[in-house]
Amino acid sequence: NFLQSAFQKAIDDSGLSTNLGIKIVSLKNNNTLYELNANSLFNPASNTKLYTCISALALLDTGYTFTTSIFQENYNLYLVGGGDPDLTLNSLDSLARVISEKLNKIDTLFLDESLMDTQRFGEGWMWDEGPWKYAAQISALSVNDNCVDFYIRPTTLGSPVNYTTNPKTEYIMINNQSLTVNDTTGFIDFKIDRNWANSTNDFTISGMMMDTSAADTFSRNIDDPTAFTGFVFKEMLSNHGREINNIFKREYSGNGRLLVSHTSKPLIVTLDNLMKESDNLTAELLIKLIGHEATDKTGTWQNGLTAIKTFLHNEVDLDTTTFYMSDGSGVSRYNYSSPEHFIQLLSWAYNTNQIWNNLISILPGGGVGTLKNRMNGENGNRIIAKTGSLSGVSCLSG
Repeated sequence: NFLQSAFQKAIDDSGLSTNLGIKIVSLKNNNTLYELNANSLFNPASNTKLYTCISALALLDTGYTFTTSIFQENYNLYLVGGGDPDLTLNSLDSLARVISEKLNKIDTLFLDESLMDTQRFGEGWMWDEGPWKYAAQISALSVNDNCVDFYIRPTTLGSPVNYTTNPKTEYIMINNQSLTVNDTTGFIDFKIDRNWANSTNDFTISGMMMDTSAADTFSRNIDDPTAFTGFVFKEMLSNHGREINNIFKREYSGNGRLLVSHTSKPLIVTLDNLMKESDNLTAELLIKLIGHEATDKTGTWQNGLTAIKTFLHNEVDLDTTTFYMSDGSGVSRYNYSSPEHFIQLLSWAYNTNQIWNNLISILPGGGVGTLKNRMNGENGNRIIAKTGSLSGVSCLSG
């Protein structure tokens, strides 16, 4: 028919010499409009987040909130992480300000990340993912996306670039070897790197920046987000006039008193960020949260993924032996699904009113989020979809 011919022509005209999998179905009558290798397995990249998001909508209350709490026990504080993927530096500083108003003396700050395990990277994440924001380490006690933001601008010719960081913290060391230049002869690309291979927080700024360049922002992940959050919190307390003698990781005993807590926005807001910005940290924290809620034990990738696969099997009627889900974000190279799997998942969501109404409100349309440069014309509102991109991988489901 016309549609099949049009799709085939588009594929032929593309000149792509790669494996393709496509399935297009009308949700009005379940008729298949086009398919190609629909049951073949492919790496879905961030389309994996559709499994994570729909499972979260089904297994968690959309009004669920993440709570970051501070307890006092004698002269000690416990900063207890609640798995909040969106805790900001401003929110953490507000907690420090309240503590400084309530206490005059603090001995030790204990950091409690026990809601979730301490495995920082998902199965199948590459050892050399590097310092990029998309590969931020996972912790129940996270802040600022477990990244440091570098604000960079050129200076005078022959001088290093000017930089400031957010947060401004002694948790990191910075070696600025960059150069401001006025021509591209022998130009060396500008770069901000962390010595991730040795698990340090030593950063190097190198390369060149044109003196006519506008100011720019770079986000780089840090090693050990729990320690990072605690150290930054200690510095915030110091800025509010309260010094801390020691910082250790330790689970809260339950014998103290609650001093103050921060509550996140409802889960649906978190899921909106997950889908529109394709936030990997959010996806992985949701996996571990689902595992915790399902078992009442420390959340792990294993118990979280088990709970999700049980839901997908029992409720969505997906044969979970026919695909592999290794993480929640799609960073893992071990993830494999077919177009048919996503058709089944989205069809189930479409026919489950409460899930569908929430899903269509958070999936990006053309020109929005990760679709900001795709289908952003007048017909952009005719599509809602999740993108997926890795080296050698490009996916779209919606």
